[in-house]
Amino acid sequence: MTFPVDQVLPQLRATLSSHPIVILQAPPGAGKTTRVPPALLDLPGLDGQKILMLEPRRIAAVNAADFMARQRGEAVGRTVGYTIRYERKVSSATRIEVVTEGVLTRRLQSDPELHSIGVVIFDEFHERNLHSDLALALCRDVQQGLRPDLKIVVMSATLDSENLSARLGNAPVISSEGRTYPITISHSGQDALVKEIVPATVASVRKALQQGDGDILVFMPGAYQIDRTVEALSRNHRDIDICPLYGGLSLAEQRRAIEPGSRRKVVVATNVAETSLTIEGVCTVIDSGFEKRPRFDAARGLTILETVRISAASATQRAGRAGRLGPGNCHRLWSEGTQGALLVQAPPEIFVADLAPLALDLAHWGIADADSLTWVDPPPAGHLKAARHLLQLLGALDPRLQLTDIGRKMTELPAHPRLARLLLQAQQDGCPELGSDLVALLGEGKGSGQGRDLIDELQRVGSGRATPTVARAARFWRQRFKFSGSAARIDETQVARLLAVAYPDRIAQLRAGGDRQYLLANGMAAELESASHLRGSEFLIAVDLYGRSRSEVTISAALPFIRDDFEKMFGAGDEWQRRVEWDDQRQQVLAQEVRSHGALVLQARPAKATSDDLRSAWLNWIGKKGLDVLHWDKTTVALRQRLRFVSMQTEDADWPDFSDAGLLTDLESWLGPFLDTVRTAAQLRRVDLKSALLARLDWPARQRLDELAPERINVPGGSNVRIDYSGEQPVLAVKLQELFGLAESPRIAGGRVPVLIHLLSPAGRPLQVTSDLHSFWENGYPEVKKEMKGRYPKHPWPDDPWNAEPTRKTNRSKS
Repeated sequence: MTFPVDQVLPQLRATLSSHPIVILQAPPGAGKTTRVPPALLDLPGLDGQKILMLEPRRIAAVNAADFMARQRGEAVGRTVGYTIRYERKVSSATRIEVVTEGVLTRRLQSDPELHSIGVVIFDEFHERNLHSDLALALCRDVQQGLRPDLKIVVMSATLDSENLSARLGNAPVISSEGRTYPITISHSGQDALVKEIVPATVASVRKALQQGDGDILVFMPGAYQIDRTVEALSRNHRDIDICPLYGGLSLAEQRRAIEPGSRRKVVVATNVAETSLTIEGVCTVIDSGFEKRPRFDAARGLTILETVRISAASATQRAGRAGRLGPGNCHRLWSEGTQGALLVQAPPEIFVADLAPLALDLAHWGIADADSLTWVDPPPAGHLKAARHLLQLLGALDPRLQLTDIGRKMTELPAHPRLARLLLQAQQDGCPELGSDLVALLGEGKGSGQGRDLIDELQRVGSGRATPTVARAARFWRQRFKFSGSAARIDETQVARLLAVAYPDRIAQLRAGGDRQYLLANGMAAELESASHLRGSEFLIAVDLYGRSRSEVTISAALPFIRDDFEKMFGAGDEWQRRVEWDDQRQQVLAQEVRSHGALVLQARPAKATSDDLRSAWLNWIGKKGLDVLHWDKTTVALRQRLRFVSMQTEDADWPDFSDAGLLTDLESWLGPFLDTVRTAAQLRRVDLKSALLARLDWPARQRLDELAPERINVPGGSNVRIDYSGEQPVLAVKLQELFGLAESPRIAGGRVPVLIHLLSPAGRPLQVTSDLHSFWENGYPEVKKEMKGRYPKHPWPDDPWNAEPTRKTNRSKS
């Protein structure tokens, strides 16, 4: 059996022999996943070392290893093996090991020199998974510092290879052709909305079943839509195999979807089927055009799973699945207009993911400054800061961002840092069985569903009624901690204590005046679901939350938390802290001494506020809310506009920045002195903002303000007219008759900027806008005069405006 990628394998071997990193670009169907690793086994200089290939998905990793082993006539686990989460098939004879996300990172952490590893291959790198980006950065660090002989191959189906090459030290790029036949692509006349996607997809599949033969691959955003689609199709197509395919299924269920069968098949899948999986027999693709994409909200500390439009690259990948065996068809449930508006590529996960696992790995690697590694794209500073703050709350990092003893133990557990911390606490509290089941549920359960009952779900895990993925995770943790059964009894109070250790930022306190409104320790407001039996509980542990904005967050899964446990666990008993802050309910700054955990106040007593306290509290509040909370009357608004205009026009480096951003940055210096005695919102409204702004200027600078941006201009008609600086160009609105005899437009800013003149009728209505008065008198005025003279006969409309007398008066009053 030959594959298109076979054509470039000699070139790949030769290039890799002389370069540390090589990029292989090959479309789906080229055979790169299963042909490249065996082709490198006898690479010169490898000397019997292993080849490690990172494959993003479990089923793809298992299938790739199985295919390569069968090609050699061997069982998996001999020359070719795999290591995925919760399962490993390798032996001392294994030379090619396919691993999934996280496995390579843990291998690097435990063996930084990668002893016995000669080549590391990153498959499907175009997906830009967080683990792939991190593992590549760490491998390059190893290659540059410890193992210059280590070879790296980055493989991708669709990628900006020139850009990637530049970021990987100008690594050479080798391109392979794919094996695809012509594909006929059709679009729906209008876009199917997310809520309509299941019936629209079912209708499209039924139509495709009637129009042709062959298997059908359907792309849906997530498990919920897949299950509804499978259910609807199964009712009327009992002679066809309708198979779901997504990561939450057991490996046996996933294999049923991808392996050939005796009957016609419809596979309904997530984007797991986009690239590395080959599903034989598919000649039609139905694409919903949506996918589930996680997005981390650093401000809320939440990962939100959003249903979003796929990228153009994904659409191309999906369509290509129809052309593997012969000419195929792809029907897209969106319009051609929407196709043109799709993102070219989905954003790399490192930009949108929860970076707590990455931050823990960096600390384990000994990296305090993420920029010291060579990234394809570095992690966003704000997200990394939020991740490190969480790790400090969990006790994993010290103030210098170094690993603590707890942090080191957490790195040994293949789980999210929150769950690793929970497992350690369960061991310490003597309830590892409960901790294992709880981590299996939280790590592999669907989460973020409305009305979740955690205790009921825990009981399902213990009684063997959990979903396959949760059950498999529970078995893994039981084996890890060397026990066989589940917790004999589920103590809700103990569960809450374990959750509090893992989610210290999500301890929630009931707010006054209601039974559903809560404040979380991280400062976020949230509302308990209306049907929850926990309404009115003083404290909760909010495990699952959902919502589109920071102001609209709902707690969907929680447990009550006892105050005594709260105080014992978080040491809030005897420590009093001084807190001076804005009280929104009382509309004033309050000084208190409090016992607290994060934003949650357990007890408070009044304190006296000093002038420093008041100033600091106001500056913090205004800095968060923005300048609009101040009382800007017409005079101060106009002054701000003049000052901002000069900021943009002057070449004086000492002139202060009067943009909103500049004022906020320097808030303390210009506004702080005016806040020392301000306590209430009413007093804040009376702050003299004009004086505060002008205090930023010395006397010469104030004179320059009047020279460069005069507040008013005297016009020939005798009026002193205010200049409007609110737009991009200063505006002078004046009646046309007042400008007779003025040949050129007035200029400000040292003569550099002409004023935009809004010429008004005698009734004050706009007639013409010009910044070139000379041109207006010559070209525009005759037409205006012709139109307006009959409408305003009492006002002068001379034939020669150049030499006419300017006036504010009518003809009669002039005489």
